[in-house]
Amino acid sequence: MTLTQLQYIVAVDTHRHFGRAAEECNVSQPTLSMQIRTLEEELGAELFDRGRKPVIPTDLGREIIAQARVILRERDRVDDILKDAQNRISGELSVGIIPTLAPYLLPLVSKTFTERYPEVTLSIRELTTEDILSELARDQLDAGFIATKEEQVGMAIRPLFREEFVSFIAPNHRLSQVENLSVENLDLEDMWILSEGHCFRKQVLDLCREDDHSCGPRRSILFESGNLETVRHMVERSGGMTLLPKLATLFLSSQQKKLIRSFSPPVPYREVSVIYGRAFLKKRLIDLYVNCILEVVPQIVGGITKK
Repeated sequence: MTLTQLQYIVAVDTHRHFGRAAEECNVSQPTLSMQIRTLEEELGAELFDRGRKPVIPTDLGREIIAQARVILRERDRVDDILKDAQNRISGELSVGIIPTLAPYLLPLVSKTFTERYPEVTLSIRELTTEDILSELARDQLDAGFIATKEEQVGMAIRPLFREEFVSFIAPNHRLSQVENLSVENLDLEDMWILSEGHCFRKQVLDLCREDDHSCGPRRSILFESGNLETVRHMVERSGGMTLLPKLATLFLSSQQKKLIRSFSPPVPYREVSVIYGRAFLKKRLIDLYVNCILEVVPQIVGGITKK
C-alpha cells in the first residue's frame, strides 16, 4: 500500500469517476485503474462498485477511503511542519466563501494577502454554507467563511466579526421616509429575498418572524435569485425593499446609498466566522488570511465590530 494509491482512491471517491480522478492526479486512466486494482488485490476486497454510474465505494471502501483521507492529511501536515521550521510561508490555501459575503469581502482582502505572501497560491470558491461544509468534510477546502452559528462535528469554528444589516428601500415605498427602522417594520409582503439554500434568506425570514420559512413575498412577480445584487436591482426597478449586510453597501453609488435605511437598536446583525477541520491543516495560512480580514474590515466599514 502506497500513499499514491491512497491518493488515487480518494480522488475517485471525490469525483465518482475514474477519468476525472486520473485528470486530477495528472496520470492516465489506465495507470490509475491499475494501481487501484493492485491495492484491491493486496487488501483482498473491492473498494468500488464499478457497475454503478457514477461509481461508488463499497461499504468496506468507504471505511478505507475515510482512513486514507486522514493519512493524506497527516502527510500534508508534515510538509507544513517543515515549512514552519524553515519559516517559509508558501503552499496552497483553498477557501470557500458564501455568496452574500464573497463579492464584498474579497476585493478588500485578497490582493493584500497575495502581495504579502507571494509564494502562497490562493484558491477561492463561492459556495453556499451547505456546500462549504460538505467540501470541508471531503477535504476539498482548507477553510470556509460562513455566517451561521451552529457547531459542526469534527470542525473548529472561530467568530471573526459582527456585520449589521441595513434596509434598501425603493423611493416610493411607505418606509422610505423613515430614517431609522425597527425590526417590527419589516413585512414579507413587499420584501425581495434570496432563494432557498442561502443562510441570509433564513436570517431575513427570522427577522420578519415568519413561521413558515417555505413561503415568501406575495406579489404578482414570482422571482428567486441567489444573488444579492440581482435582488437589489429588483428593488430599484420594481419597488419594494430588501435587507443587505453592511459590506454589500460599500460599492454603491451615492444615489443608491440614499435608499439605505439603518435600524434602531437593537440592530440586527450576522456573525461571520471561519470554519476548518480540527486537524488544523493549513492553520498557519488560514490565520494569516484571517488577519488580513481583521485588519481591513473594521477600518473600512463602520458599524462592524470585531469580536
